[in-house]
Amino acid sequence: MFGIRRREFITLLGGAATAWPLAARAQPAKVPRIGFLHYGSPGPSPEVDAFRQGLRDLGYIEGKNINIEYRFASGRVERLPELAAELVHLKPDVIVSPTTAASLAAKQATGTIPIVIAGVADAVGAGLVASIARPGGNVTGLTSISAELGGKRLELVKGIVPTASRVAVLHDPADRSNVLLLKGLQEAAPALGLTLQPLEVRELGEFEGAFIAMSRERADALFGAPGVLTFKHQKTVVGLAAKSRIPTLWGHRQFVDVGGLMSYAVNFYDQCRRAATYVDQILKGAKPGDLPVQQPTKFEFILNLKTAKALGLTVPPTLLARADEVIE
Repeated sequence: MFGIRRREFITLLGGAATAWPLAARAQPAKVPRIGFLHYGSPGPSPEVDAFRQGLRDLGYIEGKNINIEYRFASGRVERLPELAAELVHLKPDVIVSPTTAASLAAKQATGTIPIVIAGVADAVGAGLVASIARPGGNVTGLTSISAELGGKRLELVKGIVPTASRVAVLHDPADRSNVLLLKGLQEAAPALGLTLQPLEVRELGEFEGAFIAMSRERADALFGAPGVLTFKHQKTVVGLAAKSRIPTLWGHRQFVDVGGLMSYAVNFYDQCRRAATYVDQILKGAKPGDLPVQQPTKFEFILNLKTAKALGLTVPPTLLARADEVIE
């Protein structure tokens, strides 16, 4: 009888010994790691806040069931490749890159880690994806198709300055998105009877000279291309436009929020928020190359009536009625 109990005991002990290592090997669920490559500076950021909100809407809480590694270029485009390489070295599950410049840096840094773009002027034209419907490769996300808005933007310029014949275009030739924007404007200008005056700016010290040049050539209005350089110095460039008393249409509402006249663009913050849906799909196994790039269906026309009055402009009722938001 004792022998039977002894054998049962040994069998039980052996089973427990087999089970214990399995329990010891059990690991907690892996927490996904996201890389976020941003052109701006550390600190409060509407783009970062929008992306975090998008994650929260999907049940992801930063520091609990998802981790985010941030890299900020502080407005220096030349730093983006180095920062992208740092993120790639960390081997995140996904890299999120708002703006064309950050997205190009991320793509150059890796051909395997999934990349989710947002606010890119022309995803195909920039060489980020093969097509909108079938991106292919490791990049997908949202494009602002800002490069295709040239005609509509110049129409709005004519709407507030009906006699305009010459429009200056402030752009950074080192910013791929600005190059694409300029091309779109050049294609649309002849049909509206407009002559463009492209003005290149590569650093802060060149802004004042650009405004002197547009005044000398008697530009009737200005289009300010959004980009890393102009975002970094938005208050300076908006101030120069006010000082020069030139009606300006900006490519992003941020410039109107700080005193610019008007803007026509996609809601960039909404695109950053919606980038989280792509992250979610990729973390659940989707391949970025199979996820179509989203194009916006709505654009916002923002008008600063206070600035219009300061410039002595009379805003036609038809133009006022088209505004999605009027700042007074």
